[in-house]
Amino acid sequence: MTQLDATLDVTAGARAAGTPQPARERRRRQPVLLWVAEHVVLVALAVLFVAPVVFVFLTSVMNNDQALTSSLWPDHWAWSNYVHVFDVAPLAAWFGNSAMYAVLATAFMLVSSVPAAYALARIEFRGANLIFLAIIVAMLLPPQVVTIPQYVMWTKLHLTGTLWPLILPNLLGDAFSIFLLRQFFLTIPNEYAEAARIDGAGELRVIWKVVLPMAKPGIAATAMFLFFHSWNDYYGPLLYTSESDPAHWPVALGMATFKGAHSVDWSTTMALTMLVMVPVVVLFFFAQRAFVEGVTLTGVKG
Repeated sequence: MTQLDATLDVTAGARAAGTPQPARERRRRQPVLLWVAEHVVLVALAVLFVAPVVFVFLTSVMNNDQALTSSLWPDHWAWSNYVHVFDVAPLAAWFGNSAMYAVLATAFMLVSSVPAAYALARIEFRGANLIFLAIIVAMLLPPQVVTIPQYVMWTKLHLTGTLWPLILPNLLGDAFSIFLLRQFFLTIPNEYAEAARIDGAGELRVIWKVVLPMAKPGIAATAMFLFFHSWNDYYGPLLYTSESDPAHWPVALGMATFKGAHSVDWSTTMALTMLVMVPVVVLFFFAQRAFVEGVTLTGVKG
């Protein structure tokens, strides 16, 4: 090796050892800064969503005198507010009515909407596109447009004053649920159903053994949408249930009435609010994976 070659090797080694160091440090700092930026935004959004719930909870365990002040932290944790709610309101009956309304409406919707959505997605027949267009129009139609004729019909059937006018229509299908389920069925490869038909399975067996197990996320998401809507429904029960008979009220209507009657008792009102939120939060906590997967995969194909 000549002296010139040795000098060049030393220079190249010095460059390789010294020059890239700042670049490596910058590349190392960039992921850290990106991680901090992303998590700061997520933490800020989480605080925005959680702060109202925390405020309601803290107010629910204050005494009534402190709840009307600017104090944010309870001086005395009044857990008795949650017991007092059951003494001043028929909360058990309200929860039972909401559970009956939400569970039966969801079950009836699944029985009627799943076959309809499957037929629109997988069975070719004349007028399918026209029926699907009618379903989309029904989704866009405001419910107030048909309120009067529906009320007259249920009055003639002597079902007003109860929740059945809100439960029974789900036996005829729900437009939004049929649309959502149809879009999810379109994402399932048709080869699985064809293979089952080649093996001799009928259409009902194909639906029950092949399609429905693969459509569990979409069905779960659709069921949760209707369950939450039924649980939180205020307009329907206000229209059909009797104002003079709290025994038929669900929690949404009962809570609104309770707030009007106890407008100065904010601690008890907030305790009732927390109790009403618990079933929905618990249900979503256990079913969130299926719910998110169903919403994410729905609508991939049109």
